[in-house]
Amino acid sequence: MVIDIPASFIEQAKHIDWSAVREAVKDYSPALTVLRDTWDRETLAQIAEGHLFVRDSVMNEAIAKNLGTGGSIRSIVLRSNANGRLNLTCTTTKKYKKIELSGIIEEFVHDGDKSYAVYRVREKNIPNHGFVSWVFSRVSLSMVERMVGRLDVSDRLPVDIRGNKVYVDFHEVLAASKLGQTTLRGHNLMEMIEIEGAEVREGGIMFDMKLNVPDDVRETIRSILQSGGSTGTGEGAEEGGAH
Repeated sequence: MVIDIPASFIEQAKHIDWSAVREAVKDYSPALTVLRDTWDRETLAQIAEGHLFVRDSVMNEAIAKNLGTGGSIRSIVLRSNANGRLNLTCTTTKKYKKIELSGIIEEFVHDGDKSYAVYRVREKNIPNHGFVSWVFSRVSLSMVERMVGRLDVSDRLPVDIRGNKVYVDFHEVLAASKLGQTTLRGHNLMEMIEIEGAEVREGGIMFDMKLNVPDDVRETIRSILQSGGSTGTGEGAEEGGAH
């Protein structure tokens, strides 16, 4: 049975002495390293509380890293608005032409064997499917990197466009991530988090999250915390900001 991590446990997690933790539980060091490198204390606390706010600046930085240098798109900049609208401004190599897209996020889900996003673009019919597919695949991955760590975006994601709706399937990419390839006591780390939805707000996107941890893993982590102490002075003690 899976259960939510209680608030008291999260408060304890904010003060982990990672150096002491690794010494106390060497058998779990690969999983702990992935967790530490993926989530800072702020991110873990937010996810456990059921939400994670990702600012436009964080997503735009990730998008820039994911663009590469071989394509015709020089930049993609997204802007989240208080009215729920997500605006994208794309600059291409064709005389530095700017292309603007605007729409909403209808669904954004990661739950076990399904991980996908659905966008409704303001235009009734999208004229250039290849361009839009590429843009929204990169945007989708940049959104989830704050939650799952750096992703390999060398391959194009499965994207389906129907009318003015864009469906992006990023399940395989998440499965291939460090979280997706790491287990703790036989449980996959990627399967311990869920994304139930996303709401565009002024300056960023609020993701509805759920952190589910099996009983045996929870007890393991609880013992790790007890062994590691609560001084917060070890490696990672100063990691309080966003990735």
